[in-house]
Formats: sequence, C-alpha cells, structure tokens
Amino acid sequence: MSKFLEIDHISRVFKTNKGQPYVAVKDVYFEMKEGEFVSIIGHSGCGKSTVLNILSGLDRASAGGIVLEGREVLEPGPDRMLVFQNHSLLPWLTVRQNIGLAVNRVLRDLPKEERRRIIQENIDLVGLSHAADKYPREISGGMKQRVGIARALSIKPKILLLDEPFGALDALTRGRLQEKLMHICDEHKISAVMITHDVDEALLLSDRIVMMTNGPEAKIGQVLTVDLPHPRKKLDAANHPNYYRLRSEVVSFLDRQKQIKIERAKNKSNAAISLGNIEKTNLTIGYIPLTDCAPFAIAQEKGLFAKHGLDVTLSKETSWNNLAEGIREGRLDAAQMVTGMPLAITLGMGNKIPVPVVTSLTMSRNGNAITLSKRLQDEGVQDLASLKAYINKFQNEAYNPAMGMVHHASMHNLLLRHWLASGGMEPDKDVDVIVIPPPQMVSNLMANNIIGYCVGEPWNVRAVNDNVGFVVATDLDIWRGHPEKVLGVRKDWAEQYPNTHLAIVKALLEASQFCEPLENRDEVVLTLAQPQYLNLDPTYIRPGFAGPYRVSTMTAKYDQDFCQFGMGNMPSRKEHLWVLTQMSRWGLVNFPENYAEVIYNLLATDIYQQAAKELEIVIADEDRSPIALADGSVFDPNDPIAALQSMPYSRFTETSYFDPIKGFASKKVAVR
Repeated sequence: MSKFLEIDHISRVFKTNKGQPYVAVKDVYFEMKEGEFVSIIGHSGCGKSTVLNILSGLDRASAGGIVLEGREVLEPGPDRMLVFQNHSLLPWLTVRQNIGLAVNRVLRDLPKEERRRIIQENIDLVGLSHAADKYPREISGGMKQRVGIARALSIKPKILLLDEPFGALDALTRGRLQEKLMHICDEHKISAVMITHDVDEALLLSDRIVMMTNGPEAKIGQVLTVDLPHPRKKLDAANHPNYYRLRSEVVSFLDRQKQIKIERAKNKSNAAISLGNIEKTNLTIGYIPLTDCAPFAIAQEKGLFAKHGLDVTLSKETSWNNLAEGIREGRLDAAQMVTGMPLAITLGMGNKIPVPVVTSLTMSRNGNAITLSKRLQDEGVQDLASLKAYINKFQNEAYNPAMGMVHHASMHNLLLRHWLASGGMEPDKDVDVIVIPPPQMVSNLMANNIIGYCVGEPWNVRAVNDNVGFVVATDLDIWRGHPEKVLGVRKDWAEQYPNTHLAIVKALLEASQFCEPLENRDEVVLTLAQPQYLNLDPTYIRPGFAGPYRVSTMTAKYDQDFCQFGMGNMPSRKEHLWVLTQMSRWGLVNFPENYAEVIYNLLATDIYQQAAKELEIVIADEDRSPIALADGSVFDPNDPIAALQSMPYSRFTETSYFDPIKGFASKKVAVR
C-alpha cells in the first residue's frame, strides 16, 4: 500500500486548569492510500476530533506528525478541506457565492470564466442547481450541508475531512446525504477521513474503519477493513452476507470500550488488596465460554484460586478480539488465550502497537473440529477431496465460499488453513477464511453465510445435534496433541506481580490435572453447564469430552485424547515456533530474524517449573524432535526458514528484525 497519508505516531498533550498534563491521544499511527474513505469511530473523549484537527492543520501534535504526499502538515491549507457538523455558511451570501468564496480565494489565478464553470459544476454535483441563488436562511439543513460539501470539493483538495457532517440532520435527510456523498466519492475517487458515531454510516461509506480506545491516552484499538463491494447502495450493503459480521465487530469494540470505562471507575475506588507475599490478590481473568475453559471453572468452583491466595473474578468475554484487547488495555490481569495470541499481541499483529506478553502454561490440547454445512453433505461432500471438487464450482462466481474461525492467531485458523492447503485449496483465494465469534458459528452456518467452520466445542456438536452440519475432520486428523489454549499475561504485569503470576499458574495447573482423568469428566461437565460458564444442557458438552463424539447424526467415534488438560502443560519452544512460522506463512506477521530471542522472551517456563516443583508434578525434558503432521509434512524447529520456504502457498518472502518496543524494523532482510 503506497503511503498517500501517514499519521506518524502522533500524541497530543493539553494542560488542565490545574496545570496538569492531560494526554488526549498517544502514539496514534495510521497509513492511508489515495482514493480511500476512512472513518474514525469511538466514544466521546476518544480523541477523534483531536486527530482530525491535527490532520487539518488547525492544531499541532505534541509528538509525531502528519505527512501528506511526502510533505509534513504544519498549518491549514487548501489541500485539506474540512466539512464541519455545522454548515458554517456566511448568511449574507447565496449558495453560489458561498461556494465561490473558496474558489475565488484558492483558484484566483484561473480565468474568471473557468472559476464560474467550477462553481456551477460543484453546484450541479450536489444537486443544488435549483437553489443556487438562494440564501442559507431559505434552504433546509440538508441543503446547507450539501453547500458545505460542494465548497470543500470545489477547490479539488487532496483529502476531504468530515467532522460528523450529518450528525445534526434528521434520519431521512441523513440517509439521502450519505448516499449522495458515497456516489460522489466513488465516482471521483476522492480521499476522505470522516468522524462519526454512527456504525451503519461508517460501514456504508468506508473502506476502512479506525476504532479509537477511550481517553485519556486514547489510541487506535482496531482497524477494520470493510470488504463490501463498490459502488454501494444502502439496501444492498445491509443485505450483503458480511454486513452484520462487520457491524458486530464494531459494536463489540464499542461495547468493550464502555465496559472498560466502567472498570476504570471501579478500579479507582477499589485499591488492590495484598495478602502475604502475593503482590495483588484481587484479579480479573478473561475466558471464552468453551469446553476448554474447564480449568478456569474448576479452579474457581473448587476454591483453587482461593487456596493460593487469590480473589478472582472470571470475566466471560464475547470474542477472542475482545479478550485480546482486555489484555492490551490492562482491563484483564490474565486470560485464557488461543495458542498464537501471546505472539500476536507481542508482535503487534494487525498493525497494532507491540505489547509484550508471556505464556507460562499450556492448559489444553486438541479439542477442535472442522464442521461443514449439511447441504454440502447432501451434495456429496464427505472429505477433503470432495470439498475441493465442490469449491472448484465457484471459480467464476463473484464471491468465494467462506469458512469461519475464531481468531487469526488461533490454532483453528492455522490448522484450517493447513488442512485446506494440503487438499490443494489456497486460503483467501479459493476459500475466504473469516473471523466469527464461537457462539455465532452455528447461526452463520444456518444462514448460509459460511459453508463451514473450525471451532472448539460445544459448537461442532451443536451443529450435528441440530442437523445443520457434520464434522468432516477433527484436529486429531491434522496435528494430534497440538497446544490449544494457553495462559497469557502482559510481560510488564508478570514482572510487577511475580508471586501473583506464580499463584495463578499453580491454581490452574492443579485444575488442569483434575480435568484430565476420565473419572472426573462428568463432574467437570456439570460444572461447565452452569449459567456462569457455558449455560448449556450437558448433552451438548459431554460428546468427545466425557463420551463418544458425534461427527454426524448417524456416526459417532470416541478418542479419549480429543480433549487433553493434564498432558504437556509446560510451554514448548518448538510448538510456538511452529505457530510463528504459520502466522508468517499466511502473511499475518513478518518472520523475525531474531525469532529465537522472540520465542525465548515469550515463554515463562521458569514460572511453570517453579509451580510444578511446588505442586510435586514431574517436569518432562523438552522435546526438540521435529513435529510430524498427519498429512506427512514435517516441521524442523532447527530450520524454520527452510520450512517456511517449502510450505505450499507460503506468502513468506523476507525476514526483519523485531524490537519489543519499536516493533519490526522498517529495513527487511531478503531471504535467499
């Protein structure tokens, strides 16, 4: 992506009435290409207007800066035109004269007739020919906003800046103007940055949506690509299969920010309590309601957290993205994580600021499956080869078939992609692989938004029991014994609270050991079924966990290794290195040339070993042998770059040095 606009790590500090510094935004970084429409969304006080003011040149950043087409923005200029929420028209001038005010000032070197032509052209563009000679008092609020837009466009700015331009209008007028602006931007390839509070407006108009965290010290929390086709119409966009998935992501982010604001207020009034040598005892630990959250449920219900001096609140998160942001923002002390999440947060996956995370415990292994829609089974799909034949039918269609997974750094994503690739299907080219929160998998399958998904339980069993899907493969058919869920904490948190960290690991390690024996599984099932955890009938939890696993309405099989909790709990270097290579294989992160250092800093094996020693659990020697997958591929941890180069459909081309503070070096080292 060529750099048309670069918001280069800007921060803005104001002085309060008491002379204290107030950091409105901190280290905001974003790049934009020419012709792109970007919306900035967030709650009040998140720094949206601050960023726009700096971008327009009306304000200066305290640190960092704005670069537009290679030149730093230092002051207001005609290359950036701002459309305010208030139309800002001069009441003694007509529509034509208000637009002419900009044209005659900025383009005064042009011949008079040429300027008149430009003014009329922009009046026509916004559909105001009939009102060209009327005064602002004689036209409606929506028409006034169209004048403001025409005035901004008339001088051909490089970028159009919009500060909630439709916020003060009624819903009907707002809808009409949104479609008008969308048509103008599409037809004339206009670059635009817009501030809005309206989620649907952002989805309709934007190519990307920048979501801001709460202030103070607001930053970019997430950037969402709106992959809806152009040109767009409101009704067509709302009926697109991806629309409500995208909308859900934005709404979930905003809801999460609201919850963080509540938690911050609570934390100010509740100081952490210390007990003995435990630095912090009041903890909030995040988890996702899946079968493999069992160690958290058991540690809580059997008093294992309390036994080790901790008062834990388990926070049921709505998605893995929400959980990851909870760790990044400090809302959560610790969390259940998909295997690749500690690496993803550490490396700043998705153009985010790197936040070093450590993992000290592998809590579960296996437990996932790939479910396909029942309609595919009805069409003869029963294995990888027949799925490829089905996928081939869509080569000339407008949309690729899509499959769901839970997070880009999850084993669900990495194993699903590896499985598809082993069958001759290239992810993102032949099959779209998209993020869907686990509880929404079955509903998306039923709505035909996806043809299948890879997820943990109970969502595969749910599809089979409801006769809307069948299990085509489990992760035992891809990589038996892979790490599935791990414990993750921020590295700075671990350094500040080492004894608290140790206590969490001891409690969860005890719980994992309890969950492993088959004789305890029925008790664990009943615990998980409770409302505060999965809130499900045990019949949806037991298959594969404490009994036969149904892969279709007619077929069941049983493998007691399908869910493992007490096997191989110490974090493994070679396993996390495999995850890193797969993330690089699919272009999710650069491959760090100092990968050994990155993996070393990621794994808190010293904490695990101390916990295991105190609990008298045998510590196995690290296994450095290659990893063999079911398709015959072998990963040699001693030469990950060679492995990357040999993987089919690999998007890996180069390495770059990773610094835990600065992120990846801009200078990359080509791999030969």
